[in-house]
Amino acid sequence: MFVFPDNLSEALEKLKLASTDSATDSVESCLDCLLKALANNNTEASVKIQEMGVLPLLPTLLNPQSSCTPKVANIIAEVAKNEFMRSPCVEAGLIPPLVQLLNSTDQEVLLQTGRALGNICYDSHSLQAQLINMGVIPTLVKLLGIHSHNTALTEMCLIAFGNLAELESSKEQFASTNIAEELVRLFQKQTEHEKKEMIFEVLAPLAENDVIKLQLVEAGLVECLLDVVAQTVDGEREEDIAQLKTASDLMVLLLLGDESMQKLFEGGKGSVFQRVLSWIPSHNHQLQLAGALAIANFARNDGNCIHMVDTGIVQKLLELLDRHVEEGNVTVQHAALSALRNLAIPVVNKSKMLSAGVADVVLKFLQSEMPPVQFKLLGTLRMLIDTQAEAADQLGTNGKLVERLVEWCEAKDHAGVMGESNRLLSALIRHSKSKEVVRTVIQGGGVKHLVTMATSEHMIMQNEALVALGLIAALDLVAAEKDFVGANLVSVLHKLLSDERSAPEIKYNSMILICSVMGSGETFYLNSENNKGMEREILLIREILLWSCCV
Repeated sequence: MFVFPDNLSEALEKLKLASTDSATDSVESCLDCLLKALANNNTEASVKIQEMGVLPLLPTLLNPQSSCTPKVANIIAEVAKNEFMRSPCVEAGLIPPLVQLLNSTDQEVLLQTGRALGNICYDSHSLQAQLINMGVIPTLVKLLGIHSHNTALTEMCLIAFGNLAELESSKEQFASTNIAEELVRLFQKQTEHEKKEMIFEVLAPLAENDVIKLQLVEAGLVECLLDVVAQTVDGEREEDIAQLKTASDLMVLLLLGDESMQKLFEGGKGSVFQRVLSWIPSHNHQLQLAGALAIANFARNDGNCIHMVDTGIVQKLLELLDRHVEEGNVTVQHAALSALRNLAIPVVNKSKMLSAGVADVVLKFLQSEMPPVQFKLLGTLRMLIDTQAEAADQLGTNGKLVERLVEWCEAKDHAGVMGESNRLLSALIRHSKSKEVVRTVIQGGGVKHLVTMATSEHMIMQNEALVALGLIAALDLVAAEKDFVGANLVSVLHKLLSDERSAPEIKYNSMILICSVMGSGETFYLNSENNKGMEREILLIREILLWSCCV
């Protein structure tokens, strides 16, 4: 009978010999010794295994029919816990036979094989991508369905899914399986917080894919999430708070898909939509946040927006914002403003929202120092005044607003805020066409920013700036002349007209603007050193400009 070796080197030598003659008893005793050594000192034993050249012998021992296979896979799993051993495992050709073993019916083989593959490919996107290309995802999903009663195997599958789902290349394969049904079924069985968290960690990256979003909705995940929210909303334990956040965040993520969002909206009559609405007046900030974000996501097409405004959602959002003027929860402010901005996009909603006092509530956050809130505030006001002359007039003559806009036009550290400030400044003039608004912008120092905006890399912003500048010139050229000269307006226009890359509408609006400023006399063009030499060009295009103005 084979004597159990105490010395690791002796065991490794015996394993090398035994592996060639397929002496199962001898091999198994050597494997036991290796496992014992790895348990005592994993790093030292792993180094010895590598030095003795044992790794290349292991692929031949990974035989589905051999009783030694679970121990061999276990050894590989233990060795691969060490980062320095992962490349040698790959070089020894261990991955292909391990992948083949995932087709085994032996649960211990499956468990140890999963551990081995997981440890070898840990934190390596290239190796994980290799596994995906070898088709492990459908195999693992099938295993989860067959062995859902086996806790250890289930956890192994979930860990594997969590790692693989981070890779974009995995999403298509996952979408071709019944992963959504399996995960939802598994989630419904769980009572322990830790198990639910494991499933959540798989669901979150998978739900970034729109196809899988819809599959999860159809599999009943939303109902599971709503149940979690109901069970944890009043909980004070850390795990309750964590589950509430995870469930509500995942709910919002599912609404980012157009099909999944529309399915849950159900014409504004869906039970899920109604439940989400009830989160907004909640006293729980996490639910307020999720509710507002959900409304923002539902408000991604005109039909939904019109329905929601007609059914009083705006008032709920305004009440929520009013509660956070003093409380100052930035994430809730940002979410509620996002929802209002989206709701204000359809033309028919604008006057209704203005009548509901949206602009007045939004202006309460004008002193916010948080760029995300500033950005959404600006976007909301810009959407509200689009085609609304009276509102644009009222806001455009608000000195404090214009002063703040001019300040934010210089927020170079926050490009989004700077861009939106410029666009709102332009919109106030374009939609009001009011001399009083123009005068307020001039007095507030906004003209130079509109001239700079005309040089933007974005054509839409260039056009908006040029139209606003044209209105300034037409409505109060005398008051604006000094600012035009100081901002080198003619030089900017000359560059736009001479640049072959300028779009036709940019050149057209530039000419219209020059036509508008003609009334200021030659001194306007010649006051700046930078504009000398342009007299001839201006005279040459005078006839074209006058024709353009008359067309």
